[in-house]
Amino acid sequence: MSCLSVRINGVIFYRRKRRENIMKVSNINLPNRITLGRILLIPLFVLLALWQFPTHDIWASLVFLLAAFSDTLDGRIARRRNLITNLGKFLDPLADKMLVCSAYIVLVSLGRIPAWMVILIVCREFAVSGMRILAADAGVVIAASILGKIKTGLQMASIVMLLISPLALWPQPLYGSLTELMVWLALAATIISGADYLRKGARFWA
Repeated sequence: MSCLSVRINGVIFYRRKRRENIMKVSNINLPNRITLGRILLIPLFVLLALWQFPTHDIWASLVFLLAAFSDTLDGRIARRRNLITNLGKFLDPLADKMLVCSAYIVLVSLGRIPAWMVILIVCREFAVSGMRILAADAGVVIAASILGKIKTGLQMASIVMLLISPLALWPQPLYGSLTELMVWLALAATIISGADYLRKGARFWA
């Protein structure tokens, strides 16, 4: 520890100064490492989804589910152990966007979702990310909202259903209808949550 010295009536008093980083949470903590791991899983997922070999849909779905599970895990650990950082608040939604956008683009190439839907989703993600950058420049970190988390959950559920659609054990007409419903719900949540984020961040656009 370093010391502070103060001279009073010719007498020097010393006071120990605590290090400022004692109570500071490190950015290189377990939740943020899990988030980074989710980002590193994206290339593997894309490779498995596009590489046409037997059971590639199963393996791609398993990797995607692992990445999606890590989204719940890192937040839970951060809250329980009080390891919430500004980096985590920024990195966690960014990792979600990278994973979801990559998956939807892959699904377009596989012919399982219309391109116009994915264009709307990707444009929304870019717009919200741009707003976050402007807010960060003003010293404000915008964490994910409840609407944003619902949107992410619906998106990930729709992606899994689209990935395993060729392997569906349910009757295809029923499974196809449920999958289409989930995709529309995900799209609606994407638009609504995006509008909510942009409304909250409107002052940063001025």
